[in-house]
Amino acid sequence: MRSRRLALTAIAVAALAVTATACGPDNSGTGSTASSPAATAATAAPTPAGTAAPAGTAAPAGTASAKPTTPAGAPATVPATGKPSATGEAAGTCHTKDVVLTAKTESQAGGYLLITVKAKPGVTCTLPARRPVIAFGSGGIEAGKAEQAAAQPIKLSGSEAAYAGVLTKTTKDNQAVQFTDVIVAVGDPDPDPVSLPIGGPTNVDKPIVTNWHNLPADAVPVH
Repeated sequence: MRSRRLALTAIAVAALAVTATACGPDNSGTGSTASSPAATAATAAPTPAGTAAPAGTAAPAGTASAKPTTPAGAPATVPATGKPSATGEAAGTCHTKDVVLTAKTESQAGGYLLITVKAKPGVTCTLPARRPVIAFGSGGIEAGKAEQAAAQPIKLSGSEAAYAGVLTKTTKDNQAVQFTDVIVAVGDPDPDPVSLPIGGPTNVDKPIVTNWHNLPADAVPVH
C-alpha cells in the first residue's frame, strides 16, 4: 500500500514538471526577438545625396571649401595705375595764379616787349623749364620760339624776377594786326592766363618769344 502511494506521488511531481516547462518563457532562440534600444541608436540612417550636413559637423572629404574672404582688419590692396600726373611737373611749380606779370615796351633791337614775372608775397615756386605762352587777340595769334637753346628752371621768391622777350613782328612787309594787350601764361598748360596792357597799338605778325631768363639782357629776342 505504501509503495503504491510513493508511485502516485512520483507521477504527480513529473506532471507538474512537464506543465511548468510548457508554460515557462521560450529560451530556445526560435521565438521573435526585439532589437535593443542601443542597437537601434547605433544604426544611423544615411544622409541623402545633396543634403547639407547639420551645423557644427565637418564637411565630407572631397567637398569644395567656400571662397576665402579677407580677414577682418587686413589692409585693402589697391592696384597701381601707373598714370602720370596731369602736367608731369614736380610740386612747387609756378603757375600764373602764383605770380605777378607785367609787360613793357623796349626800344632795343628794333623794339620788343619785355615780360617780367615775380612771385606773389609769401610764395616760393619754380618756373618751368620752358618759354611762356604768349598770344594776341581772341583769335589766339600765338608766339613761336625765338631760341633753340633749352630753357632752365628758375626759382622765384621775394624780389627775385625772371624775364622773357617778345618780338611782335618778324615779317618784313607792312601786313600786320594791331593789338593793345598781350595774353600771357607762365607755362603750358595753364588754365589762368592774364591779359596785360602793352602801352598802345602794336603791330603783330608771326611773333616769337624767348625762354625765361634771370637777366633782362638775356631776354632780348633775335630774329
